[in-house]
Amino acid sequence: MTKLNQIIAVEKGVKSKSLQDINAAHAKVQKPALLAGISRTYQPKDEEGEQLPPESTRVQVQAEDVLREVSASLTRLFDVTATKDWANCEARADVTVDGRTLVADAPVSYLLFLEKQLAELHGFVKKLPTLDAAESWSLDPSTDWWKTDPVRTIRTKKVPRNHVKAEATEKHPAQVEVYYEDVPIGYWTTVKFSGALPARRVNELLERVEKLQQAVKFAREEANGTEVTDQRVGDAVFGYLFG
Repeated sequence: MTKLNQIIAVEKGVKSKSLQDINAAHAKVQKPALLAGISRTYQPKDEEGEQLPPESTRVQVQAEDVLREVSASLTRLFDVTATKDWANCEARADVTVDGRTLVADAPVSYLLFLEKQLAELHGFVKKLPTLDAAESWSLDPSTDWWKTDPVRTIRTKKVPRNHVKAEATEKHPAQVEVYYEDVPIGYWTTVKFSGALPARRVNELLERVEKLQQAVKFAREEANGTEVTDQRVGDAVFGYLFG
């Protein structure tokens, strides 16, 4: 018995060949010279006249032959596609992760949808913001935010001071240099908050997505192993079209 995955494997090649055949057939019938033929003979007016050989050109392309070629090529395509589509209506499998069935009896078309969506979800989860690893974070139950431990820092103010470089004399005033000194005037207590996720949480989510991706691929392979009944629709279709 033929299996669905075997039909899928040959479908692309059959489509490609059918397209080539159609293009070739179209090119043939678009060249009038290939469809035209002629036969002519020459007879002089009298026996003394010039004798010329007969001329003939054979018809190189016959439209009915082209139709038969197209019919044969497309019949194979129609049959392969019908076999695949009919089988897809019956091919189903369960999506199971760690012994738990998440999606039961899923058809192939839905499994393909799941694969596409999970690939996009994987990219989304991978780019989720994570907490700064340089900080120590804990969950604040009152806000459901992550927060750091309080950090106390000193607030200072620059206060001018005088430095006497030379004392005053009878002849010269004192030489004084002004400089600024940082003087503590208070304290900042800082707590940082974040709505990002711990790295371990993101890694857990990624692992779940990847597990489900593998399960969906396994289910699709299982469904594609379903035995198929070869469909024969092409003969009826082209028997009507070109018969």
